[in-house]
Amino acid sequence: MAPDDFRGVLFILAGMFLFSFQDVLIRELSDDGSLLQIISMRGVLGAVIILLFMKFTGRKIHFGSSYPWLALTRVVLFFTGFLCFYFALSWMPLAEATSLFFASPLFITLLSKYFQKVEIGIYRTGAIIVGFAGVLCIVKPSPERMNLISLLPLFTALTYAISMLIARHTKEKDSIFQQMIHLYLGSAMLGIFTSGLLISLGVNETSLENAGYLLRAWNISNITVIMIIVIVAAIGSVGMLLLTSAYRLGAPPVIAPFEYSLLILAVLWGYLFFGEIPDYVSIIGMALIVGSSLFIFIRESIRNKPLTIKTSLRT
Repeated sequence: MAPDDFRGVLFILAGMFLFSFQDVLIRELSDDGSLLQIISMRGVLGAVIILLFMKFTGRKIHFGSSYPWLALTRVVLFFTGFLCFYFALSWMPLAEATSLFFASPLFITLLSKYFQKVEIGIYRTGAIIVGFAGVLCIVKPSPERMNLISLLPLFTALTYAISMLIARHTKEKDSIFQQMIHLYLGSAMLGIFTSGLLISLGVNETSLENAGYLLRAWNISNITVIMIIVIVAAIGSVGMLLLTSAYRLGAPPVIAPFEYSLLILAVLWGYLFFGEIPDYVSIIGMALIVGSSLFIFIRESIRNKPLTIKTSLRT
C-alpha cells in the first residue's frame, strides 16, 4: 500500500471511530436532550471549527455558491435526512440503523442510472438487488408488523445519495469546504427555524407520543447536556475533516471500503453500552448490504467509472 493510501486509511479509521462515538452520545441524549438543539448547535460549532481550520491552513473562505438552488436543496436533504437518522437511533439498535444507512451506495448507483443515464451493467444491478434483499432482512416487513422507524435510516440513505449526486455536479465550482460550510450553517438555521415554528404553534414533547426527542424544547439549564452537545459538535466536525483529508491523500478505491469499520464499531458499542445483540436475520442483512456495496466499489474501480467510491459515507 502506498504511503499516502496508508495515511488515508488511518484518517478514515479515526474518522469512523469519532462518528461512531458521536452516534452513541446522540442516542444517550434522547431522554433529556432536544434533537433540534443538537442539530442546530452541531451546525454552528461545526461551521466555526471548519472556518478556523480554513483560516489557519491559509484556505480562502467563501460562503456563496455558484449553484444556489442546488446548494439549498442539498442543505434541506442533509438536515431532514440526518434528523431522521438521529431520531431513529433513539429507537433502533445502533448496528441496524448504521447498516441501513450504508445502503446509500446502492441508491447512488441506482439514481445514476436513471438520472445521469449511466450504464451500470448486470453485475452492479445484481449487487443492488442483493443489497436491498439485505435491507428487507433488517426491516422485516410483514402484513402483521411494519416498523416504520426502521425506514428512517433508509430515507437518510436516499437523501444522502441525492445529496452526493448534487455534490458531484457542483464540485467544479464549489469547493468541498464551501459545501461543508453550507451544510453546517444551513442545518443550524433550519434547526433554529423549526424549533421556533414548533414553539409558535404550541407543539411540544407531549403533542405526539414517542416523538419527545424531536419535539422537546431546548435544554439550556442542564450543563451536562450542553457539554455533551458541544462534544458531539466537535468530534463530528473533526471526523469530517479527517475524512476530507483522507480522500485528498489516498486513492478512493483503496480507502473507501474502510468506512465500513463504522458498522463494526456500531455492533461493538451497541453491545457494550446498550446490551444490543443483532439477531441472525439482521446479521445476514448487514452482510448483504455491506457485501453488495463493496462489490460495487470493486466493480467501479475495475471499470474505472467511479460513481460512489469518491464520496465519503458520512458527513
